[in-house]
Amino acid sequence: MIHVLAQELNSVLAGTSVGFLLSDLGNRMYFPKGIIAQSGEAKKYGKKANATIGVTLQKGKPLMLPAIQEQAPQLQPQQLVAYSPTAGNLELRTMWQEEMIQKNPSLATKKFSLPVVVPGLTAGISYLCDLFLSTDDVLLAANPSWDNYALITNARRNAEMQQFSMFSDGGFNIKAFKAAMHKEGKKGIVRVLLNFPQNPSGYSPTTEEAKAICQIIKETAEEGAHVMVWCDDAYFGLNYEDSIEKQSLFAYLCDIHEHVVAVKIDGPTKEDFVWGFRCGFLTFGGKGLNDEHYEALIKKLMGCIRSSVSCCATPSQSMMLNAMKNPDIQTQKKAYRKLLETRYHAVRDIIKEYKDNPNLTPLPFNSGYFMSFHCNTMSAETLRQSLLHDFQIGTIAIDNETLRVAFSSLDIEQIRVVYSAIYKAADGLANA
Repeated sequence: MIHVLAQELNSVLAGTSVGFLLSDLGNRMYFPKGIIAQSGEAKKYGKKANATIGVTLQKGKPLMLPAIQEQAPQLQPQQLVAYSPTAGNLELRTMWQEEMIQKNPSLATKKFSLPVVVPGLTAGISYLCDLFLSTDDVLLAANPSWDNYALITNARRNAEMQQFSMFSDGGFNIKAFKAAMHKEGKKGIVRVLLNFPQNPSGYSPTTEEAKAICQIIKETAEEGAHVMVWCDDAYFGLNYEDSIEKQSLFAYLCDIHEHVVAVKIDGPTKEDFVWGFRCGFLTFGGKGLNDEHYEALIKKLMGCIRSSVSCCATPSQSMMLNAMKNPDIQTQKKAYRKLLETRYHAVRDIIKEYKDNPNLTPLPFNSGYFMSFHCNTMSAETLRQSLLHDFQIGTIAIDNETLRVAFSSLDIEQIRVVYSAIYKAADGLANA
């Protein structure tokens, strides 16, 4: 039975593409008027005392052990050990939205939701699967893809991830993407995940490719399908070539057609070099969606958060908020991005020396943390094992044909050593 609160949210979303796209769980999900909601009312009206929340307070402030306080003396108890709101720190959400517009100027005149804090981008993708994928539903994604997509889609939600070949002629495979979108569009509903800069390939579309991708999505909607696009922007902004589209696809898709709903999945994890903070954001956008629609959608997402982790970690949100207010943060980030770009170009230079190697073909790459090889004459796992045991070098076999190398984790003086070993290992296996 669907709870009355879920029914209320469903009625708000009825007639929109969001309403068509909701999964069985998405239809059932709601944010309860329970402890959290009642505690919120108490904060507003309970002036004499607040006996609602399970926190040890003294004079209205959370108690904190000195052993904890001494590790972060600049943070107040409320910033360190108190519970966070279910949707996240409001000031942080607002600042992230403001920065999103600065990074994507096209968003300045468009209407989209306030970002919601989620415990990492993986959790954000998992929540989207909860809300929008039922058993046997299809999620389109590129091949190759990050292995966690399949784990979440197939194992957790018992849905199906169908992949289209990502590359053709040294760039994004527009033809394969169009075929996959139109084929799925004939069923009436399309859900597609696009990750740029991509993991594992390290590729971002050029400005022309980005326009073509958006046009295909619009055409699919014009043909009658309801389309949801998940823009996994985990590595957003880490671009090393001038030809790359500078804005997220979300900036173009959030108002492209009444039948297109776009979601931006991003956060400071990679953009701000805080991998262990487990702090990400989900932002929704769709032409024709209004504040009431976004509020209903956010309440369903809050239901997912409340029913899984209750709320996201307070310390990481507080530290990220303070860092974003630091006037030096952009200069600091620019220096780290330059370091990554230097490593990228070092990899490029070495690969040019092996351009005629028959055993390994580097996939197109121009951004992010990674690049990958297509293994032509051996399995990626066989090559990985050889590198690990014969050369003491760790890499990742994404699938049977794709070996991922994270140049982000290699000091500049290690790059030639590592890549020379990769080619040597591949040649050895091919000639064995």
